[in-house]
Amino acid sequence: MKQSRLSLGSYGRPRMTEEPKEAGVDVGHRRVGRLMRENGIIVERTRKFKATTDSDHTFNIAPNLLGRDFTADRPNQQWAGDISYI
Repeated sequence: MKQSRLSLGSYGRPRMTEEPKEAGVDVGHRRVGRLMRENGIIVERTRKFKATTDSDHTFNIAPNLLGRDFTADRPNQQWAGDISYI
C-alpha cells in the first residue's frame, strides 16, 4: 500500500481534512476518506506495547522447590508468593 511521504503514514482522515481546510479548500471528511481509499493511502498505527519481561538475563533463577505440590501436613510448611505486580 501507498503512504503519504509528508505524514509518514500517521495522518488519518481527520488530520488529512484539516490541512486543506487551513489552506482554504472547502472539503469534507467523507470526501477525504473516499479519496484516501481510492488512492490506497492507509494509516499505519504504531502499537502501544512495552516489553515488561526481560527473560534474557544472567541473574540466578530460584529453584522450584514445591514442584506445584501445594499440599502440606501441617501449617507453615510451604509458603508461596506472587510478585507479578512489580
